[in-house]
Amino acid sequence: MENFNELNLSAPILKAITEMGFEKPSAIQVAALPVLLGEPTDFIGLAATGTGKTAAFSIPLLERLDVETKNVQALVLCPTRELAIQVAQQIELVGRYLKMGGVRALPVYGGSSFGDQISGIKRGAQVVVGTPGRLVDHLKRGTLSLENVKTVILDEADEMISMGFKEDLEFILAAIPEGQANTWLFSATMSPGVRSVASEYLENPQQVQVNRGGKMLPENVEQLYYVTQESNKPEVLCKLIESADDFYGLIFFQTKALLVEVADFLSSKGFKVDCLHGDMDQNARERTMKAFRERRVSMLLCTDVASRGLDVKDVTHVINYSLPRELDSYVHRIGRTARSGKAGVAMSLVTSSHKGLVRRIEKLTSSRMIESRVPSRKEIAMRKVTRQLSTFQEQDHWGKVVEVMGNEWRDAVSSMMPDEIAARFLALMNPDLFADLRGPQGEPVVKVERETRLADRPDFSGELEDRREMNRERRRDRNERDERNVFVPGAAAGKKGRYVHDHGRFQVKTEDQIEPAVVEFREEAPAASAAAPEAVPQTGIVGKRPFHDRKEGGFAGKGGFGKGRFGDRKPGGFSKGGFGGKGGFGGPRRFDDRKEGGFGGSRPWQRRDDRKSGGFGDRHSSGAGITPVGEAGSKAAFPGLKKKFDRPYGKPHSAKPRWKT
Repeated sequence: MENFNELNLSAPILKAITEMGFEKPSAIQVAALPVLLGEPTDFIGLAATGTGKTAAFSIPLLERLDVETKNVQALVLCPTRELAIQVAQQIELVGRYLKMGGVRALPVYGGSSFGDQISGIKRGAQVVVGTPGRLVDHLKRGTLSLENVKTVILDEADEMISMGFKEDLEFILAAIPEGQANTWLFSATMSPGVRSVASEYLENPQQVQVNRGGKMLPENVEQLYYVTQESNKPEVLCKLIESADDFYGLIFFQTKALLVEVADFLSSKGFKVDCLHGDMDQNARERTMKAFRERRVSMLLCTDVASRGLDVKDVTHVINYSLPRELDSYVHRIGRTARSGKAGVAMSLVTSSHKGLVRRIEKLTSSRMIESRVPSRKEIAMRKVTRQLSTFQEQDHWGKVVEVMGNEWRDAVSSMMPDEIAARFLALMNPDLFADLRGPQGEPVVKVERETRLADRPDFSGELEDRREMNRERRRDRNERDERNVFVPGAAAGKKGRYVHDHGRFQVKTEDQIEPAVVEFREEAPAASAAAPEAVPQTGIVGKRPFHDRKEGGFAGKGGFGKGRFGDRKPGGFSKGGFGGKGGFGGPRRFDDRKEGGFGGSRPWQRRDDRKSGGFGDRHSSGAGITPVGEAGSKAAFPGLKKKFDRPYGKPHSAKPRWKT
């Protein structure tokens, strides 16, 4: 189909769409109009936002209306107030040349007076365009009758369901007498909620889909994303706006609080901005939209709920300050630009943690998002200067300026080169643009740009060398400390080598590869006193062997702490079973009957599960002090011969642990 003349439209409607500038039908119009202009039927149309769905259902709807009847004959449901107003205006424009002075389409939405809407219905509106919530209110009050409704249109059905209007939709559809009206459903996506409504309330619908292959976005939209930190987003946003040619667009936010904060920041930078969010009353929203359509403001900051259904011509850019939580919302955001076959740009600011959403959006929309680089201040300045060249060359009144220039001007410019004159003029025209750039000698005029590398500073070479030397000294100190830091984990104590920390990694070195640790134990002479206690025989705290080598007598040879203290320490310490007695902590009694055992043995201390012949294992102890690794210790260990818990190692302790032999 090349034009609308092939559809055999009535003369009044064909005249109206010709005056509106409709020349070639869009893809959804080519697919839907022949079906909807034919025999009455239920219908499902799937197409991306901004592809001309409003005209696709308005034209066949008006062709079926009886303009001489002043009853509500058609009901159009929209997700937002703005979209309801726009659809009502579009229907009236297309049907303005019909009989009886055209068609009356009444927008019905929350935030406006019930009385005015009731009066409009009574005056004979043939088409009611409204939001689900307000239409439910009218039906419950009995101020809206659906007895003569022949056509019900669900515009942006996926948006209405995602906004929580599914129950309202079902209430309205159930209020229409069964078999009386045809239902036309238009949506950008076929979500499960849309599919559920269609299967229940549409009867044998004909379906057309112009976003085949999963493509939900216009082909003439360029999708870019920029990876940045959350704290840098305001500055990045300013750079993207400044680098764009004649920016006229929408900026989307997740919350109203963030929207207001960024709006204040942009206003402080001199940008003409306005806000659109859910807390605004209807009058304020209409004033905002009027200012934006008249281009008194160049950018509109919106939340998702407030901006759904916006239809503004010639929007050049859409910016996602952050990616939406619901990926379907991305489709509707981007659909605000690249409408009616025109080109558009969609930009998204993405943090590193949200890069996964980019791949999910690409999969959902079957499109490609290109990662781009944030332009620098210098690149932005070059673009602006280039754009101003044509304006500079088109000045027609420069001759009159020469006539009023005094000699002081001629004397001032006589010593300047043409480049300097032009540069001074551009700096005068763009004071904020060049404030952050470097002066002619390379010194920063106001501040150094954040992206400027430290190495570009004239005084940085000495500082860089100082930092390198400092890092070298830190590495040397760390290496020397690591060489001294030789330790023996229990798991390696039974080996003939030791784990050594060497330059950030652990490796096993044998005894001949490392210097042995030097540990000296000095014998202390007994104090010269008549009341000096009896010398402690053999070993102990002051014995001839290290503290850990409890061979034949724990803390002191053959008697624990000595033969006359802490009780009668015979060769078993605490009554032959306490601290001492041929085995450190052991003797034939008490403390788990530590027979011939201390902590000594020949195997690592960790081998706790091998409790043969005593304690932590026969020859399964932690080693004996500083004697060669894993070689000291007596025959038995902790606990005694064939003594162990009656529970496996690693399970929680019971309230009353039992011992068994």
